Amino acid sequence: MLYTALMAIDHISLRVKDYQKSKSFYAKVLKPLGYEILMEFEGGAGMGAEGKPDFWLGGPMEGGQPHAATHIAFRAPDRKAVDEFYKAAMAAGAKDNGGPGLRKEYHEHYYGAFVIDFDGHNIEAVTHRPE
Repeated sequence: MLYTALMAIDHISLRVKDYQKSKSFYAKVLKPLGYEILMEFEGGAGMGAEGKPDFWLGGPMEGGQPHAATHIAFRAPDRKAVDEFYKAAMAAGAKDNGGPGLRKEYHEHYYGAFVIDFDGHNIEAVTHRPE
């Protein structure tokens, strides 16, 4: 059975320790998935594909409030894009958290890769396509 999403996330925001470093990291890592920086304000950027910013980065909260690690899974168009995401993430300084491959414990066609960014967030690229 091919997985079909019934709903999608409109947008998500992450607070990061070093905004400029994280902005550069995500611009490189998400490029294989079609993402680019679409909007930028002082201390914040909106990234997305096809003109819609759905992933936002912002610097630390006032007073340097701690943040909890988050897991975000970006939908990839195919397995090649998952592989390219992982390579770009490793080259940009991410930590491996599970290289590209099938995760049949989720379902038959779940193909994903996981990395840890500079702030400890678990970032994934995944496709549910059978190829």
